[in-house]
Amino acid sequence: MWHAPGEARSVHLWSLSEDVRVERSAEDDTLLLTGPWGPERLDRPAPSVREALRRMELGPVVLGNAVQEFEDLRRFILPALKRLSPLVVRTLGMDDLKGPLLSVVPSSPAAPLVLIHLPGDQRVGLPDHVVITVSKSGGGCVLESVDLPHRVLLHRPEAAWVTLMLAWPVTPATAATALPLPKSVTEDIIGYLYAAGMATLVDAPP
Repeated sequence: MWHAPGEARSVHLWSLSEDVRVERSAEDDTLLLTGPWGPERLDRPAPSVREALRRMELGPVVLGNAVQEFEDLRRFILPALKRLSPLVVRTLGMDDLKGPLLSVVPSSPAAPLVLIHLPGDQRVGLPDHVVITVSKSGGGCVLESVDLPHRVLLHRPEAAWVTLMLAWPVTPATAATALPLPKSVTEDIIGYLYAAGMATLVDAPP
C-alpha cells in the first residue's frame, strides 16, 4: 500500500499471554507451553520457532525480525502460532514510538484470529452485545462480550476514536476521511476489531 512521505505505518506485533509459561527440555527437544487452558506441547520445533517464542515471552515482537529467512516464517512459525492461538496476543501499533494502539487477547481455548482486509465501501458497526468498559489497570478501555473468544484492549486514544466511529454504521473509507490518522492505520484498526468480533458487517450481501 502506498504511504505519503513521513506518514506513520501500522506495525503488527505478536506476543505470548502474560500467564503463559514456556518450559524447554534439552533431553527430548520439546517445548511445553502452559496457559490457562492446559499445556501445549511442540515436539522438535524448528530453531526459528524457538527463537520467535523466546522473543514473544519478553513482549510484543515483529515476527519478521525473529527470522533470518522469510521462508521460515511461512513454513514453521505461522503454522506453530496458529496452533498456539489461544496463548497468543496480537497487537497493532504504529511506527511512531508512542506505544501500541490495541491488543487482541484470547479469552477462550478456541480463539483463532484471522485478519481480513475489508472493502472501503462496506459498512461496519459495533454489535449490540459488545460491552466497553474502562480498564481496571488504567490506561485504556476494554471491549468484550460473553459471546466472543477474544477481548480487545484499546491502549491509545486513536484506537478509541475508530471504535467510537463504529457506534453508528460507517464505511472504512468514511472513517479514514473523518479521523486524523493515516488511512491504512484506520483500516487496520477496523480489521483487528472485525477479526475479534468487535465489529460486524452491516447490510452485507448473503
